[in-house]
Amino acid sequence: MGCVSDKRWESFPDMFSAGLSLKETQDGEKEAKFNAKFPFEKVFPVYAMSLSKPDTDSILNSGRDPIWEAVREEAKLEAEKEPILSSFLYASILAHDCLEQALAFVLANRLQNPTLLATQLMDIFSNVMMHDRDIQRSIRLDVQAFIDRDPACLSYSSALLYLKGYHSLQSYRVAHALWKQGRNVLALALQSRISEVFGVDIHPAAKIGDGILLDHGTGVVIGETAVVGNRVSLMHGVTLGGTGKETGDRHPKVGDLALLGACVTILGNIKIGEGAMIAAGSLVLKHVPPQSMVAGTPAQVIGSIDEQDPSLTMNHDATKEFFKHLAVSFRDGRSK
Repeated sequence: MGCVSDKRWESFPDMFSAGLSLKETQDGEKEAKFNAKFPFEKVFPVYAMSLSKPDTDSILNSGRDPIWEAVREEAKLEAEKEPILSSFLYASILAHDCLEQALAFVLANRLQNPTLLATQLMDIFSNVMMHDRDIQRSIRLDVQAFIDRDPACLSYSSALLYLKGYHSLQSYRVAHALWKQGRNVLALALQSRISEVFGVDIHPAAKIGDGILLDHGTGVVIGETAVVGNRVSLMHGVTLGGTGKETGDRHPKVGDLALLGACVTILGNIKIGEGAMIAAGSLVLKHVPPQSMVAGTPAQVIGSIDEQDPSLTMNHDATKEFFKHLAVSFRDGRSK
């Protein structure tokens, strides 16, 4: 398939349903040619069901949506650069009327299995996202966080299509909404599937704010009573867990703008102050003051944060402060 124009995008649904392909002739005319019907229901099972168009009246900011506009433009450009992906990009993005519907499609096809069908998941995700203004705001603030803080995130569309940190976070948001509706069994079923597919285990009762960066996502565990504030950045392998068999409020509370480095473990009902930075590999067992830097196992305060928002600058190199702290501790120990 050659370069794709806007007019040809409009003809794609008919082409797929009729099993047609367009081929340019020598005199520039388009020649329709019948092929064996494309097995669309196997590749994109939700799109193949020809779901009705969403009711976009309930979407947040029902006028202009700059993020959705950017996603669509990026998808068209990518289809022209990589024609082999044109059907994938059409089915995942360009066939939909809004960001919520496209995201529901992507998540449903990522999480489907033989007993939890993509069509069922599409209905679940769509119904929640199309009627929950908090989620509509969160999915946009989260994708902006990936663009702003993750240098490997090339575009809005790449986050939507390929980044499992973003996928797992938005899937959790739907599970959390279901949990609040009292649909606990369905929420837990989604949690199980999210953990299996993405390697991210977030209890649907956990509370997570907006503008979150879940970088890589692999190995992240967030417990039932954990709370994560707004604009927090979490690297891979972060655990917000309990300390044993206690019940009730037993998980960490992470303040706004905190930065949790790779493989950080925080255990118990303790507070991580606003703007704190936890160095990679730290084991945190007690409260962390705001705007402080902690490192070690168990973690200790080794300095303060100069910049106001460590989660936004993504500067989590604590090497200098850590060795300075070790030197001072060694000196003080010898002087006793």
